[in-house]
This record gives sequence, structure tokens and C-alpha cells, in this order.
Amino acid sequence: MADLYDDATTEPAPDAGDGVTTEPVVDAGDGVTTETVVDAGDGMTTETVVDAGAVAGETAHAVSAPAEPPVMAASVAPPGPASAPAAALAERALVVGLARSGQAVARHLLARGVNVAAVDDDPGDDARAAAAALGILLVERPSLEALANLVVRADVVVPSPGVPATHPVYGLAKASGVAVRGEVELASRWSICPMVAVTGTNGKTTATSLVAEMLVASGLRSIAAGNIGLPLSDAVADEELDVVVAEVSSFQLAFTESFRPAVAVWLNVAPDHLDWHGHVDAYVAAKARIWAKQGPGDVAVVNADDPAVMAQAAFAPSRVVTFGLGQGRNGAPPADYTVADGWLVGPDGPLLEVALLCRALPHDVANALAASAAALAAGATLDGVRAALAGFAPLPHRLALVAYADGVRWYDDSKATNPHAAVAAVRGFESVVLLAGGRNKGLDLAELAEVTDRLRAVVAIGEAAPEVAAAFAGRRPVRVAATMAEAVAAAAEAARPGDVVLLSPGCASFDWYRSYAERGDDFAAAVHALLEARHAH
Repeated sequence: MADLYDDATTEPAPDAGDGVTTEPVVDAGDGVTTETVVDAGDGMTTETVVDAGAVAGETAHAVSAPAEPPVMAASVAPPGPASAPAAALAERALVVGLARSGQAVARHLLARGVNVAAVDDDPGDDARAAAAALGILLVERPSLEALANLVVRADVVVPSPGVPATHPVYGLAKASGVAVRGEVELASRWSICPMVAVTGTNGKTTATSLVAEMLVASGLRSIAAGNIGLPLSDAVADEELDVVVAEVSSFQLAFTESFRPAVAVWLNVAPDHLDWHGHVDAYVAAKARIWAKQGPGDVAVVNADDPAVMAQAAFAPSRVVTFGLGQGRNGAPPADYTVADGWLVGPDGPLLEVALLCRALPHDVANALAASAAALAAGATLDGVRAALAGFAPLPHRLALVAYADGVRWYDDSKATNPHAAVAAVRGFESVVLLAGGRNKGLDLAELAEVTDRLRAVVAIGEAAPEVAAAFAGRRPVRVAATMAEAVAAAAEAARPGDVVLLSPGCASFDWYRSYAERGDDFAAAVHALLEARHAH
């Protein structure tokens, strides 16, 4: 009988020219259909499919926690085969989303003898070309019936990180008893070298990059991968590496079972991505999977200044190493990695003078401490850590100085896509004109008002402009702008010498832009255009 997962056609379902029946696969009315799922033209039929109509009516999600979950219980991943042979993972895999991560995991599944099909609700030419090159079926914008057909015939569903929680594939997989595993889970099973994993609401990319640089400066072969850009499955395929440093998001951790990094770093936690997770307990539970499968010989690096992270660290099965700027809470001793007399210090003594960091805002110092703890636990040398700390430059769109003119500094912090990040950025300055707004991710933007005392004025932008304006109503002057150029002009009018104009939106960028990087670039272009016009007269 023909196998959908062996067919290389890229025509959309339900009739892809491979014998898929054009009759309804699912009875959305009253239960399981008795229609055949696939008729390959040889008289053979397959099993029936669950009631996708019922599934579509619910928002079933593989990682949603109970209404009032005990957080640690929800944090512990279900038992999984810690060392399952790669070939035994599945015979058929359905990859959902064929962007960079999806393409990589499809390629490595194929290399392990797994039959792969893919679906994508909005594929570009790159996805189509990748499917053709790999020789796999790509179903574009599948109907519910076509998706159910593919799910029920799969042994595992592999969703890309960007697939929303409301996507019917999760409910279909749950109802069909099909496992859902992410690329991070699969890559960790395939990896033969130790791994450092970094998560947190903010600072993940910076800390991941810094740890990798520290390891390289120590003479180790290391690379940064995961949510940072390079798919983790591609990174672990390099058998020459000594250590892989992986940035892992809550989306990726949500679908892990046996994921076990040798060093797990949790930088901080604040409400984020609630549009995906549903509520904060599910978000925290997903983050806590980073160390759920660690053992006594592994290391958990945790933020001593973050009570929520420390509460979860109490249940870590590994050795806990702390970092923080405070002097210990409630009489507790200082963190293992902290600041003393103007120096970054660790358990074995001084690391680097804070003044030698390229930038030393509070979150920069915290990231430096966390990275130092993780790198040293992973085999870095003190000299390598010091060299990387002294030479590390801030990444783009993370409090990047765009311009300085007329006594005013302009900063692009477009990567601040939640209120926690925006508040941390504002706290690094004394007097700020804040540009905030965008597409809210289900978060409470009233948190922005925590730094009212440091703000001269606010410019509200994007879909969330009314929520931003409400957060500061009666507290600070607020202007609402319809474009970035208008926002920059309004900020220039409000700013005074000595002020900072800060784009730190506290929201996602997808209302006006395709990415936070595009938003930051537009801000920088608008700033330069305004200053050039001003000084041309």
C-alpha cells in the first residue's frame, strides 16, 4: 500500500495525486467516521480517524497545566526513554512548520530512516524548495480532515516552535494517542557531547552567546545553537564539538521528555507568552523542564535574586549554583557568583572588574555572572572566562545606542518584547522618554508603571497603544503615535538634554513589523532621518 510519508508530491491534500481519498475523512457531527482514511487504489484501507470536529472545538494543548496546578508537579516531565535508539523513535513523523527548525529536524529524521511528511499553514518558497530537495510530502494549508489523516498515520508529531497553541494538530495528536516531541527533545537524544542549556524570560540569547565565547576562549570546540538561530539538531550533528550551548524557549521545553543538559541555566522568569501557554503556571512549568531530568552530577545555575526561579530550584535534582547582584535574601548568604567591591567574583575568587565590561547595566552584570557560572561548570578556564567577558559586545536591538545628539541618547531595545524586559531597561537610566507598545502577548502592561519615577514622558505605539496609555494615565504625559516616524518625532519633542529616548516596547512586533529586528531598524532609520533634517537647517 502507498505510504503518504514516502510520497514526495507537494500538492495540497486531500487529493495529492497519491491515492488520498477525496471523501470526508472526519465526521464532524457525531463521532468517529466510518469512511476510509486512505484508499491507495489497491482495495486496502487504513484505520479510522478520531472525531476532528470535536477536537477542533476545543483548545486542547499538550502542556496546559491544571486550573490550580502544584507548580513543581506540572514541571516534572513525563517519563521518557532517556536513551532510546534513534531509529526506534518513530517510523513516520509529521513535521508541523517547515521553516529553519522544521527543515533541520526533517533532514535528520530522514537520515535516521524515518519517513517524514510536513504541513505548513503559510509556506514560502524556501519551504517548498526544502521539501522538494528532501523528497518529502508538503501539505500546504491542510484542511482539518487532511491534517487528521496525516496525524493518525504518524508515530510522532514534531511541531516547530512558532506553531500556536490553538493549532488543531495538538488536539488531534492527543485524541489519536500520537506522541508530540519538539526538535530540542529529538536533538538531545541524538547528541553525543555535553550540553549547556539556557532559558529565561529575558537575556537568553546574550547569555548563550557569552557562554559559547567563554568555552571557545578556553580552547574548547563549542557553538551556540537552538532558539538563537542554528537548529539544535544541526549543531549536535557535528561530532567534533566538545560542548553545545543551547538557547531553549518555553515553547521548545514544553515538548521535552528526556532532555538532560549537563548544565541548565534559568536566568529569570516573568509572565510572557501567555497567549500560547494560557496562564503563568503553565509557562513556569515549561521552563522548569530544563532541569527536570538532570541528575546529581549535573549543575543547575539559578538566579538568587528571582524568587520564582529559586522556588523551582528547590526541586532541582542536580547541584544548584546561584548568581545574583543582591547580598542574599532573608538572611541567606550571598550568591555563589556575585559582585563585591566593584568586581565580578565567584567561589574561587575575582573574575573581572565590572568597569572592564563593555557595558555594565544591572542586567548586563547579571548575565555576565550567569554565563561565568555556566561556562566554568562546563569546563571553561578562568582565563577564557575573563577574556570573553572583557571582549563581549552587546547584541543588536538590545539597548543598542543608535544616536547621541543635543545631549539626548537614543537607544534601540526592540528585543524587549515583554514588560519585564522593558522595566529592566528603563531601570538602567535616570530620565527616560519611553516608546512602548506593539502586539500584546496576553500580558498585563500595567507592570510598565513600576518605573514611572524614571520617566519624563511616554509615546504609545501599535495595537497595544491604548493599554500603554492607560498604564500611565494621570501619571506621565502620553502621546499616541500612528507610525514609528511619528513616535520618534513625539519623543524628540518631549526629550531634554541628559535624557534617554528608549524604544523598549514591552510587546511583540507583529502588528507593524515582521520581527523585532525590523522594528529596531525602522526606529534607527527614523531617528537618523529626524536628526539629519534637524541639523540640515
